[in-house]
Order: sequence, then structure tokens, then C-alpha cells
Amino acid sequence: MTAHIAAEPGDIAETVLLPGDPLRAKWIAETFLSDAECYSEVRGMYGYTGTYRGRRVSVQGTGMGQPSASIYTHELLDQFGVRTVVRVGSAGAVRSDIELRDVVAAIGASTNSSMNRIRFGGAVDYAPVADFGLLRAAADAAEERGIGLRVGQLYSSDTFYSDAPDVEGLLADYGVLAIEMEAAAIYTLAAGFGARALAICTISDHILNQTSLSAEDRQESFSEMAEIALDTVTVEAGGS
Repeated sequence: MTAHIAAEPGDIAETVLLPGDPLRAKWIAETFLSDAECYSEVRGMYGYTGTYRGRRVSVQGTGMGQPSASIYTHELLDQFGVRTVVRVGSAGAVRSDIELRDVVAAIGASTNSSMNRIRFGGAVDYAPVADFGLLRAAADAAEERGIGLRVGQLYSSDTFYSDAPDVEGLLADYGVLAIEMEAAAIYTLAAGFGARALAICTISDHILNQTSLSAEDRQESFSEMAEIALDTVTVEAGGS
């Protein structure tokens, strides 16, 4: 048990899906996992463990932003023996060839956060990247389901509302697919603990044309993302 996760040893699987929204954690557990049990409700940040295709999987809400996601990711990796984390969240597209409802997987995650600058004493611009085995398994899982999966770089922003000059066009010019708020921190922590990480996101908003999904469309699209993530961790685990 930690200050933020009220779990006992063995309550949490070695593989954990990390949605930012705790209600999405509850929805994933109740929709996709068999025999799901809630192990934590601290601060309303739900955590569940169940089985998917016969393998134990946990789902833990992290809250929004890198500081919040870092707390839960750190505690899972440091205190509960977690070895694989997969972020499942939403993102805003910055490219015209990315559409609403598309699912993207982050090969890497740029950021405007100072967290890694502090971590490396200001001497390094650390480049957080995904675990290749997970990324390859996600691509295979999406193809098997007939779901188009875009693989590229995400941008993890520390701000949702900002007075800074718009950088979306510049990010797109350098190959960034979309903006979200957690992947860079999760990738960095996983690397530091010798664990594996991947971020899979549904495009829920399009920053260029100011469009967004309805609540109904979000649920259907998030289903595809959750299925790819669960297929990834179970198929990849079976092949390792």
C-alpha cells in the first residue's frame, strides 16, 4: 500500500493499462476483463485487476498530466512489481492526414515539461521512447483486427490551456502526430525502472480544424484502443 494506491502485495498484475480518466479505468475493467476486482479507490483514482484471455491484467487511473501520471507510474513500478505499462488515452491531432477516431501509437514522446531536465541535471534532452516489442505487438494486433494504427511521435504537453505561441504547425512539420499529456513521463519512468512502456491513444480532437468526437463516438473509438492494448499485452506476453 502506498499513499496513492490502496493495494496489497499481489493485488496488482505485472501488466497495467494506464488511462488518465479513472472512470475509463472502471469502464475498461467492467467491459473487457473477467472477474475484475477493484483494489483501490484512493482519491477516486480507481484501480482494477482481472483477466483477459486467461492472463492477469490491471487497469489503473492516473489523472491528467505528467506530474499526476508520474506518481502512479512510479509507485506501480517501484512498489508493486509492475513490469509493463501501457497508456490508453486520448490525443489531439496536429496533422491533416490524421482524423478523428484514428488510433495512434507513440514510438517516442517529445515534451515541453522540465521534469527530465531536472532529472538529468539540465545536461541532457532525454528522448523517451516506447518498448519495441510492445510497439510491434500493437501493430500486429491492430492489423489482426483490421484497425488502422498510425505509429509516430506524440507530444506530451504540460499545459492544456496556454498563452504561449502555437507550436502545432511546427510539431507537425517534424513528424509529430498528436498532442497528449502523459506519455513522455511514463516512458521515462519505465526506462529508469528497467520496465516496458507503450502509449496508445485515440484521436478525440483535431486541433487544426477544431473538431471533436461526441460522447458516443468516443466510447466506440476507445473500445478499439482498449482492444489493441489488451491484445498487445496478452499476445506479446505469450510470445516472450
